Amino acid sequence: MSDMITADLVDLDLSADTKEAAARALAERMVALGRVTDLDGFLADVAAREAQMPTGLDGGIGIPHCRSEHVTEPTLAFGRTAGGIDFGAADGPADLIFLIAAPAGADDAHLTILSSLARQLMNTEFTTALREVTDPAGAAALIRGDATPATADAAAPATPDAPDSPASADSVAASAAASAEAATANDAKDADDTKGAKGGTDASNATASGAGADTGPDSSGPRPFRIVAVTSCPTGIAHTYMAAESLENAGREAGVEVTVETQGSAGFTRLDPAVIEAADAVIFAHDVPVREKERFAGKPTVDTGVKAGINRPAELISEVRRKAERGEVTAPAAADGTPVERGGESGDGYGTKLRKWLMSGVSYMVPFVAAGGLLIALGFAIGGYEINEAPSVMEHFLWTEAASWGALLFQIGGVAFGFLVPVLAGYIAYGMADRPGLVPGFVGGAISLTINAGFLGGLAAGLIAGAVVIGIQRVRIPTALRGIMPVVVIPLISSAVVGFLMFVVIGKPIAEAQKAMTDWLNGLTGTNAILLGTLLGLMMCFDLGGPVNKVAYTFATAGIAVASPSDSAMKIMAAVMAAGMVPPLAMALATTVRGKLFNRTERENGKAAWVLGASFISEGAIPFAAADPLRVIPASMVGGAVTGALSMAFGATLRAPHGGIFVVPLIGNPLLYLVAIAAGVVVTAALVILLKGLRKPVPGAATEGASGDGAAAAPARPEQPVAA
Repeated sequence: MSDMITADLVDLDLSADTKEAAARALAERMVALGRVTDLDGFLADVAAREAQMPTGLDGGIGIPHCRSEHVTEPTLAFGRTAGGIDFGAADGPADLIFLIAAPAGADDAHLTILSSLARQLMNTEFTTALREVTDPAGAAALIRGDATPATADAAAPATPDAPDSPASADSVAASAAASAEAATANDAKDADDTKGAKGGTDASNATASGAGADTGPDSSGPRPFRIVAVTSCPTGIAHTYMAAESLENAGREAGVEVTVETQGSAGFTRLDPAVIEAADAVIFAHDVPVREKERFAGKPTVDTGVKAGINRPAELISEVRRKAERGEVTAPAAADGTPVERGGESGDGYGTKLRKWLMSGVSYMVPFVAAGGLLIALGFAIGGYEINEAPSVMEHFLWTEAASWGALLFQIGGVAFGFLVPVLAGYIAYGMADRPGLVPGFVGGAISLTINAGFLGGLAAGLIAGAVVIGIQRVRIPTALRGIMPVVVIPLISSAVVGFLMFVVIGKPIAEAQKAMTDWLNGLTGTNAILLGTLLGLMMCFDLGGPVNKVAYTFATAGIAVASPSDSAMKIMAAVMAAGMVPPLAMALATTVRGKLFNRTERENGKAAWVLGASFISEGAIPFAAADPLRVIPASMVGGAVTGALSMAFGATLRAPHGGIFVVPLIGNPLLYLVAIAAGVVVTAALVILLKGLRKPVPGAATEGASGDGAAAAPARPEQPVAA
């Protein structure tokens, strides 16, 4: 981890006039030192990262970076240009360029220091010293932290290749790889994990300074104005900490105590509640939702983007102080968003929110589907297909009788299945209106079962329950009654309204629609059944766990979520599970047959994909689709369509909603079912190999096909136990 940046990696007279030329000039220095093995491949990865989001920062700074298979060790190169280069920053071109390169497999330790570099870049003395330093070795020492801005030239080592101290080397190594981690969504997840620890240090330090404010030398004077702030950005690295540093610096200049909590999408260390309680105002500088926003309710608040926290912190402090003087505070209801709003992006349209509400219900329902369905299937396997007629195990259960154990599993599974529609409706309402939506949502879902409105009724009940609760919450209520609203008034009124609508108004039409859909499914034979299997196969492989995939999976599970599912419903479930197994198994086969078309990380992911595919976890193909979507996704869809059509044509049936290869003994026509899966896997693998083979070869066959970013390197992380 030593020699992260040396004089050989510094160019104080960078002659480039475009960001591409600047990256090439600095990358050539990395190649000369053996840090980069393929110049063009590495620059393609840098360009791909730059296309995701500009890497220019205000103050004349550019930080192009990436993770790449072509990097042998974490490396940082620095260039200074007189003319300036446009890196997309709002305030103009950059004259200080940091090219950060990290290997694709860089460990999480490298995520800890980019925050330190980001804070240094907010230090005018640091950036001024970089603009004035005359010796490359001095610039390298300054960036490593071996020299202060005042002694950068003097502190430059006589021999640029002398090893750095372990502490400074580790610091720069982590700085470089952390910035590279921010290149992709999977990298952002890793970044946030480490950032949370860093945020805890910042929060603790700031809290300590705040706690001692009244006991220092000036404790006899008036108490300073106190502000608590939250900063966050999508990747949780550079802008998060730059905004924090900027606000703290502006606060010191204004004589204001500013305590900052740095947040990200995976974790953070909360400010001490006493610090929040003692604060006079709040600043939110964020590009992702603020977690646990309700902690800050009841105080004057300024809510803005993270770049405003970097570029105009003094204005934000002045604005929030004016609000405090006017007595403007944030109401508790406004501070607390719904679960969907806390987990989504700001500015989502109604269509996006509707999809998230529905997916909220589906995601909570899926574990009940998996548990109940597998228990029922095991009950049939142990007790035979007459087990659904067995008496209650409360009346008859023999420890030594297999049929009794089969009946027990079947009846437990039936109870679990009974929760499907209420849970679906309850958590759709929860996604819309938070906890107040649970009671009317569950009540509406249970009514849907009572009136035989089924799955469609559950969808309608959840949406109605959420809308009713939101409507009630918008009514102005006297302060004296607010305490009983969540536990008495809202559940009472909303449940009554939802119950009335479900029983009297819309329940019967929905029940008739549900019956019509069931009759249609039962009538599917021949060509119609094969076409439906083809469509479901395409949907299962389109987004590998996304909304389209979940629609197909939910459609299938809704058909078997009854005591006695029809033969057609079980055929649909079989086709859906078979198609969902195809993408990861096909990628595993392709990496085995033609490993040279995939990079090393993809080949390792291919080994895991065998198990994931066999377990019906479609997300096992996500790393491959993220790296090469135009080839992997269409090929997967073709193979999924073949498998879905063949499964329906063979008449394979499945009572279990999950399990993959492990529930084959419970499948009707199991041998032909496996043939359908094998056919789809071979078709997809062959198409992927063909499409990848048509590409123009690049140097280094082993890394051909790699995008170089972290997306391809990250293993699949299925959030649900379903291949949805």
